[in-house]
Amino acid sequence: MSGLPSRVLLTGAAGTIGTSLRGTVLREIAHVRLSDLRPVGATAAHEEFLQADLTDLDQVRAAVRGMDAVIHLGGVADETGFAAIKGPNLEGVRNVFEACRLERVPRVINASSNRVTGFHPVDRTLDGTEAVRPDGLYGAAKAFGEALASLYADRFGLDVVSVRIGSFEERPSEPRHLHTWFSPADAASLYEACLAAPAGFGHVMIYGVSRNTRSWWSQNAAARALGYEPQDDAERFAHLLQPYTEHHQGGQYTHYEYGGWAARPGADSTL
Repeated sequence: MSGLPSRVLLTGAAGTIGTSLRGTVLREIAHVRLSDLRPVGATAAHEEFLQADLTDLDQVRAAVRGMDAVIHLGGVADETGFAAIKGPNLEGVRNVFEACRLERVPRVINASSNRVTGFHPVDRTLDGTEAVRPDGLYGAAKAFGEALASLYADRFGLDVVSVRIGSFEERPSEPRHLHTWFSPADAASLYEACLAAPAGFGHVMIYGVSRNTRSWWSQNAAARALGYEPQDDAERFAHLLQPYTEHHQGGQYTHYEYGGWAARPGADSTL
């Protein structure tokens, strides 16, 4: 690994993962710019806050300007109707990549999601080479972000890691997490590896997941090349949880009504 960059932008800084990274790997960065629509609380001496709306390209350009890398975590974080997702999760991710192109920021660590493959069956182990099978609009939007990442890497030379984030929790709290848990310690390790990797890798996709005995996702060659070596295993919490009984990896996220926008024919719609 090469050294860490000096100046990093963190979008979605008020969120759970962003808050966690501020206390771990981002403490090692000389200057961290925090961006969100919501307040992020008190800032440390090496941090600054710049409010930005992801749907406003000029604001996003101001946020990325002068940075060496962007950790993009901003956007709607779960399934909802298309009207709510299309701005931050479709236009927003495009604006991040476009702003980085215009401002010559060479690296983006893009928050994708395991939800891009939620309709794969539980008896299949995925390594990222499979076709996407999103379990909802949220997952489909993340697949769009991965496609944009590939475009901006191939056409404009950006280095982009799309992290298909698993279940980021302090500890597993439901049966699915035995397969999908992504611990804060392993998240810090992964993002440090993404920031420190030598330039020139283009677009790579990896699963953000701990070293779970029951994991549905293997670490692919890209993850190994980055040097990501997860340590935590959800199995030590298995005695506290019931077995997972769903047929698809996405579980409840694959259910017809999940997210409220897909009312069954004849029922009221919340589109």
